[in-house]
Amino acid sequence: MTKSTMVKAHSGDMSEHDLPRNNPCAQCGTPIPRPDWIEPSEGRVSYLWTCHACNYRFEAIAIFDEAALEHPPLAA
Repeated sequence: MTKSTMVKAHSGDMSEHDLPRNNPCAQCGTPIPRPDWIEPSEGRVSYLWTCHACNYRFEAIAIFDEAALEHPPLAA
């Protein structure tokens, strides 16, 4: 499985244009085009990033405001 396939397989309902892009490497600051892995869970999304310039790997977590979780969108 390629990295781009893993992103698509584990991004849940996130579309390709909703993915974070060009996150700077936490070690050297080089922009990373897209995360290698995305793991959504209740109230947060975890992202695994790998910098190809310095081979540093790190995780970033987006935590959502509780108010946004209280009234999730209804399915049509």
